[in-house]
Amino acid sequence: MPLAAAEADLSHSSPEYVRLSLAAAMTLGFAEGRFYRNARLGCINLLLTYPGGCRANCAFCGLARESQIPAEDPRFQKFIRVIWRAYALDDVVAACAAAPPHVERVCISMITRPEARQDTLEVCRRVRAGCDLPVSLLIAPTLLKRDNLLEMKDAGADRIGVAIDAATPELFAKYRGKPAGGPHRWEHYWDIYEQSIEVFGQDMAGVHLIYGLGETEEELVWAMDRARRMGGYTHLFCFYPERFSALKDTPQPPAAGYRRIQLARWLIDHDLARASDMAFDGQGRIVFFGDDPEIIEKAIASGKPFMTSGCPGASGEVACNRPYGNERPGPDLRNYPFLPEAEDVALVREQLATY
Repeated sequence: MPLAAAEADLSHSSPEYVRLSLAAAMTLGFAEGRFYRNARLGCINLLLTYPGGCRANCAFCGLARESQIPAEDPRFQKFIRVIWRAYALDDVVAACAAAPPHVERVCISMITRPEARQDTLEVCRRVRAGCDLPVSLLIAPTLLKRDNLLEMKDAGADRIGVAIDAATPELFAKYRGKPAGGPHRWEHYWDIYEQSIEVFGQDMAGVHLIYGLGETEEELVWAMDRARRMGGYTHLFCFYPERFSALKDTPQPPAAGYRRIQLARWLIDHDLARASDMAFDGQGRIVFFGDDPEIIEKAIASGKPFMTSGCPGASGEVACNRPYGNERPGPDLRNYPFLPEAEDVALVREQLATY
């Protein structure tokens, strides 16, 4: 199989074409480059693509309807800080079949367009038929009902991601719902998450939540707790201002609060603590994590709570490690795509103690 995939014309669309992150393109041999600190991508992320873009209008998203750039503009390909070029699906599937062993999963991301329902099924079937990697789907709940989830399972997907993103119904509406000019509804997203767990099984679905949209740490802890009590997990993201989005001028929040949220998520998702066990100060910041200090210390020393959270691969470890999706490569990483080293853990300890 040739390493140079046929790059799609930007007018081409899914299911015959999908967009790949720069990290995925590098990993599959379609693009040249090096990863900071020799990080290795564990999950190939495929993004459905259409000339008209997404119909939603999420304020923090570079794909939002009102943030759309004309397809002929070279900036059209930029998303989450890097280039996402379109490639022929057949070439991508062949490359996935020959991917290096550290690649343990494929994730297909829908966007909010009616045709994405059937196109997601088609892409999933072709990936499953062409390679041995398990497939996760990051779905667009506004388009879906239970029958669609059953079709996704029949197509070969084994896990579902639901990007709720905002920790409270008020923030969800402000940035994703009618006030933002978007179609999404908080209740429906949680309903589809619940149905995903019913269809795919306990621990086989996760919610995406973003730290830094104006919520308190306490509010985000309760959202993570809800996700776990319903039978799934949380995949955490730290807000990063997306070019061309409505929040492009909003600064990234300091690392300190995110470190506390990461530790809380790790404890909640490992069933070591609940939101009701934790304590918060008058500003909603975590001051007690609800568990034995020895357990907390062991978790911090391991560095694992501060790694990227996402769907696992065959090894049981997180495959969807999204290197540098939350920040520019450098000494202050929000999500470590590898096990933090001693100097990383020392920095994390300082950040955890900062209020």
